[in-house]
This record gives sequence, C-alpha cells and structure tokens, in this order.
Amino acid sequence: MDILKRCAVVFGGTGFIGTFYARHLLEGGAYDMVYLYDQESIGLKQSARRRAMVLALDGVVEVLGDVRRPIDWFPDERVDLVANFAAVHREPGHEDYEYYETNLLGAENVCAWAERVGCNKLIFTSSIAPYGPGESLKDEQSLPVPVSAYGGSKLVAEQIHRKWLVADESNRHLVIVRPGVVFGPGEGGNVSRLIKAVLNRYFFYMGNRGTRKAGTYVKELCVAMCWVLDKQIAEGKHFSLFNMSMNPGPSIEDYVAAVASVAGKKVWVPSVPYGLLLVIAYGIDAFARPFGINHPFSPVRIRKLVRSNNIEPLFLVENGYPYCYSLESAFSDWRKECPEEW
Repeated sequence: MDILKRCAVVFGGTGFIGTFYARHLLEGGAYDMVYLYDQESIGLKQSARRRAMVLALDGVVEVLGDVRRPIDWFPDERVDLVANFAAVHREPGHEDYEYYETNLLGAENVCAWAERVGCNKLIFTSSIAPYGPGESLKDEQSLPVPVSAYGGSKLVAEQIHRKWLVADESNRHLVIVRPGVVFGPGEGGNVSRLIKAVLNRYFFYMGNRGTRKAGTYVKELCVAMCWVLDKQIAEGKHFSLFNMSMNPGPSIEDYVAAVASVAGKKVWVPSVPYGLLLVIAYGIDAFARPFGINHPFSPVRIRKLVRSNNIEPLFLVENGYPYCYSLESAFSDWRKECPEEW
C-alpha cells in the first residue's frame, strides 16, 4: 500500500455532483487520486463535455460497483476521505422501494467500507426533502417531516451515517449536507428544463412567481462541503449538518429573471391558471406514457413548481461562509462552460 499518496473515494462518483467534486479535489491539490465508484461508467452517464472534463484530469480512476451490495474493492493508497453521493433521487421516476433499497443499503455498505479501510472523514449528501414542502422557512433545527419515499429514505440514511460516527466519535469526522436543487453544466434536471422552457417560450407562471426553490450551483456545493469539513476539523469538532442553498432561496421569478439576463433576452412569461395547466399536463402524460415518450409536462413536476422549498442555510450564515456565486453569476459561469445547454 502506498501510504505517501492521499486518495479520496467518491461513491456515486460518476454522477453529476461526483464528477465536479472530483475535479474540485484534484485541482485543489490536496489529493493525488480520486476514485469514482459507481455502477455505470462515466462514458455512459455523462454529457460529452463533462466526460471530457473529468477524463482529462490526472488522478481520476473509475471503479464499477453497486453500493446496494457489500463493497469488496480496496485501493492501494490510504483513503483519506470518503464521500457518499450514491442515491436514487429523481422524482418522478422510481418506485418507492427503490429509494429505500439504494439509499439505505448504500449508506450501510459505504459506512461499513469506510470502517474497514480506516477512513475517519466522511461526507454525505442528504437532501432538503426530509423537511417536506411548505411555505414556512426551515433551518437545520426544524423538525423533518418527509412526505415522500425519497425524503424518508434520506432521513434514515442520515442516521446510518451518524451511527458510523458515534462508533468512534473522538477520531471520526462526519459532514451531512442537505442541498436544495443542485444545478450546473450537464445537470439535466429541473433547472435545465426551466432554462429551456424560458428561452423557448413555453414556460408559464401559475400563481407561483414568489414560490421559493432553495438551490445551489454545483461548484458552490463542492466548495462548501470542503469548507465545512476543514472548519470542523480546525475547531476540533466532529459533526456538522448544514443546509446548502443560496440565501435567501431564489423564487421562481428570480430564476426566470436570471436566465433572461444571462441569455441577453427579453422574455415575457404569461400566467396560466394552475388548474388548467395541471389538466393539460395530465392529458399530455396520458397520451405520451403508453408510447414511452419523454416530455417536460409531468403532472408531478407541475405540482412541484407551486410548492415552496423555503430553506435557510443557517449554519453557513452563522459561521460566515463566503459565498462564491450569486444566481446570475452561477448561470453566467454555466453558460460560459457549457454554451450548448443555453
């Protein structure tokens, strides 16, 4: 075993957050190797641009494996950091049992593996989903009330990671982050769909201009996770739980305005009654589903657009975290790095 080299292992590493986190760790110079452990190759999962970005880095190694099963792979180097990003998270898209199967078994197997290799630093990406939707402002002290299988599975997974910590709390360090929607190049999720809808003029307000959607740029998330862990270690502490979002969480109207500003377009967004749009969405879905047609008008997504995720990153605010990006500068950086998505 080469104890001179420091390596990090990222479970769920070929996913959206994992690839950016690998680049962040290697460019920061603290790690010689970053292993991306995932059940799919980066070549199958990523956009061509992001695939080229990661494969151009010296020190990235892919390892194929499934966190739902015991992990019997071990690197030659000393493992200094484990990051667990492996999750089933798309909503809609999965049966309820799939969220629990991956998110709970994955947590148990990753924690067991970290213990076997003697790694004492672990970062886990949870979600704001355990809070449940609602208009009231929630911070890290708010009582979690998950209303979905995804939110429930993430809350239980948090406890599995905390059990790993308390088994040797004097030596171990655990950071749990609850991010809002994470967006950026190659994301392919809700914010990517919103950008396309706004720029192609099929986005509509439905009484939700002020609906808050906690969110963060993927590069900001990478910086914040490292910042919190470093601060925790420097202060001799062993556990941190923090919400990750811009402060305050942007409203739907804020997202639309930032998209228009960065794209340099004047965008008029009409208002349509929520009930009418939901009926139309059900009609489109009923037609498209039997033929396996993908479309952006899922009734589940329409309902999510009128529900606030009003999350305050109180830990970051109270500890003086220096934000790197505003919403507009994040979108501008995204457009510069990946113009074809704009």
